[in-house]
Formats: sequence, C-alpha cells, structure tokens
Amino acid sequence: MKDLLKKLRKYEIQIRKAINSQMQGDFHSIFKGSGLEFDDVRSYQYGDDIRTIDWNVSAKGHGTFVKTFKEEKEQTVFFILDVSGSQEIGSTGRQKLDIGKEVCGVLSLSAVKEGSQVGLICFSDQKEKYVKPRKGPKLAYEIINSLIHLNPVSHKTDLSKAILFTLNTIKRRSVMVFISDFIDEGYHHNLKGLAKKHDLVMIRITDKRETKLPKLGIVPVFENESRKTIWVNTSFGNFRSRIKANYAENEEQLIKFAKKHQINFVSIDTEEDYVPKLLKLFKIRNKTLKSV
Repeated sequence: MKDLLKKLRKYEIQIRKAINSQMQGDFHSIFKGSGLEFDDVRSYQYGDDIRTIDWNVSAKGHGTFVKTFKEEKEQTVFFILDVSGSQEIGSTGRQKLDIGKEVCGVLSLSAVKEGSQVGLICFSDQKEKYVKPRKGPKLAYEIINSLIHLNPVSHKTDLSKAILFTLNTIKRRSVMVFISDFIDEGYHHNLKGLAKKHDLVMIRITDKRETKLPKLGIVPVFENESRKTIWVNTSFGNFRSRIKANYAENEEQLIKFAKKHQINFVSIDTEEDYVPKLLKLFKIRNKTLKSV
C-alpha cells in the first residue's frame, strides 16, 4: 500500500509540473472544461471552436453566435472503472486491471487537490463499488484503498448496464473518466448518451498478449469471464490473424466514435509508461477548451 501511494504521488506531481510548464501559466485545471456552465452568447469570431456555436440563436438570421461559459465554483469528477475478468490480462503487477487502478488513483489525487468533488464506480456486469462524490484529500486515499482491496463478485462484463447505472445515478454534469478495454457489444447507444450529458474521457487499457499469440498448436486457454478452460488451435488457418484483425477493427471503431461525439480518447498498453499519454491528453483538453 505504501509503495503504491508513493508511486502514485510521484506520478501525480510529475503530471502537474509538466502540464503547468507546457501551458506556461495558462493552465487552470487538469480537468479543465468539466466545471463549465452556460453564461451568455456573443458573435462568432475567427478561431472560435465551432462546437460552441448556438445554432438556435444563429438560426434567427442575425448572424452566427457562440455560447460563452463560466467556470462553476465546484466541479465533479467521476471515475468509471471496469473490473471484470477481461481486465485480468498482463504480467504480474501490470495487468490491465492494475494499470486501470493506478490511472484512477493518480487522477483522483489530482482531482482532490483541485478542490473537485470526486466519485467512483467500479463495475463488471453489476455494480461492484460505488463511492459517492465528496471533497477533500482523504477521499483520494479512500478511493485508492478501495481499489487495492476490491474483490469483484462477478467476472462478466456489461458496459451498457454500467453506463445506464451512471446515467441514472449522476444527474449533475460532471467529468466522466471511463477506464476499460471496451471489449463488449451493444453499449454504444448508452455511451453516446453519456457523452451528450457529461464531459466524457475514455481511457482504453490494452495488452499485447491479446493480439500477439504464438503458434503453439492446440493449447488450453482460461477464459477469465466464464472462468472456464477452452482448447484452441493457435496454429490453425488464420486464427491469429483474425484475432488481430478483430482487435484492430474494435480500436478503429472506438477512435471514430470518440471523434464523432467529441470525446477525449487515449489508448494505453500495460507495458508502456502511461504518464506521457496522460500528459498529452490533458494538453489537448486544455488547448481544445481554451476558447470556451
């Protein structure tokens, strides 16, 4: 526990210092854009983000107008963490679940330092853990402690149900940091609704073992979600190429979906340093929302 906290605090300080330096004093919050509420409209100016155009006002024929916003005094950051069986892939201490917990912990430390309310939802095909949003440094350590000692009841995945629970539970517009491998079906409709209601950030956790399978002939494979062992022929036909193609297709669909619905998206592999990826994500968020 102490070693993990030391590691997370080190990463959190590293992220904060790097972003403040990169933004040259123009950085307000790692989660900038989350605590914004509508203020007024003004005439469109060259360089304005087209996403802020108020089409209803502009349609009246008196010119093009954009919405202006002001920062709310208090913002809420919610972490939605997938803890299903499919996250139990990777080397010891660096499984997808381990990396997801670390990212959640690092960002929780950042959020509470900014005075945000922070909450947590852990899910499989059911709610595994729910921490109501609160403020204060003790909350971040409560969240980290909860993640360390969490033992999911179910190993199955249901992203759609998790998103629906979030939509029904969290009414106030918040930053939703969704951490998962996003390997499931039938959840895109609910995900679209989540992106429309909240400021959504998607962090996809991957592991190379899911696509780089060796030719070993017929081997037993333990299926994490069903908890059953199945036999597959890794040398048969195009078995490995089909798995790789399906994985690449899933990633491409996620990237297109995120772009279409204005979602911040980043993919992190279990064997890479995730801090640079998070730095890039925050820099993009601040740059994109600077004009808002």
